[in-house]
Amino acid sequence: MSLVFVGVCSHGPGITARTERADPDRYSRLMTAYARMKSALEETRPDALVVIAAEHFANFFMNNMPSFAIGMAQHYDGPIEDPDWLRIGRRKVPGNPAISRGLIDRVMQHVDISYCEEWKFDHGIMVPLHHLTPNYDLPIVPVNINCQSPPMTPLHRAYAFGQAIHDAAKSMPERIAVIGTGGISHWPCTPDSGTINEAWDRDFLDRWTRNDRAALLDYTDEGVYRDGGQGGYEIRTFIAAAGAAAGSRGQIWCYEPIPAFACGCTVGVMDLEHA
Repeated sequence: MSLVFVGVCSHGPGITARTERADPDRYSRLMTAYARMKSALEETRPDALVVIAAEHFANFFMNNMPSFAIGMAQHYDGPIEDPDWLRIGRRKVPGNPAISRGLIDRVMQHVDISYCEEWKFDHGIMVPLHHLTPNYDLPIVPVNINCQSPPMTPLHRAYAFGQAIHDAAKSMPERIAVIGTGGISHWPCTPDSGTINEAWDRDFLDRWTRNDRAALLDYTDEGVYRDGGQGGYEIRTFIAAAGAAAGSRGQIWCYEPIPAFACGCTVGVMDLEHA
C-alpha cells in the first residue's frame, strides 16, 4: 500500500495535566485542531499508526541510548507517569508485531535501528494518543529518536530515517500513518520552564510546511539550545515526519504558545495527495 497520513503535534504533559491553567480561547483552538487531526487520521483508514517521539528517559538511559528505536510488541503499557497527575488512565496500548517487523526489516535496509519488544509509554506518546485515538483501538508502532543525550542523531539522519519509513510503507500491504510529536522550543525542568520562543517556532514551522530539506537541516545543536532550549532538540521528530512525507508540503492547523503547557502547542498535517 503506502503511507496514507503524515502529521505532527505537541505532547507537553501540561496539555492534559494542567488544562485549567491555559488561556481558554487558546486551549479551545488547540482542542479543535486535535479533533480535526483525529478526524483526518480516521478518514485515511490506517492499519497502524507510527508515532515518532522523543523518549524522556523512561526506557532508555546512558547505559543504552540508541539513535533510533522501533517497537515490536503485542502491546505497550502507559503512561509511565502518575495517571492522576497526567490525567490519562493506565492501559495496554495495542501494537502489531507483524507490521512492526515489516517496517523494521525494510527501514534497516537504509538506516541502522534498534528494536524493542518491551516499551513503557510516557507522555510523549500518551498525550497524542489521548487526543487522536481515545479508544486505543488502532495498533501503534512507537519510534524513538534520541533527542536527549549528546551525541544526538544528526538532523540529516533524522530526515533520512523518515524517508526510509516512507519507502518501507510503500512496499507493505498495510495502510501506514505517521505522526511526529515534540515540543519545538521549550525549556523543561529548568527555571526557564514556560518560556516559549514564538518567533523561532514559527520560522521552524514555516520550513516544515514547505518541507524545505535544506532549511530544516540548517540548524546546529548549539543554535537550537540557545534559541529553542534543550527541548528544542525534539525538532528531530518533526524533521523525520517531513522526510516521511516525501516532498509533500503541509499546513499548520494550530500554533498556540501556552506558557502553562510550557510549549508552543502545534498541530500540522502534510498534504500527501499533492506531493
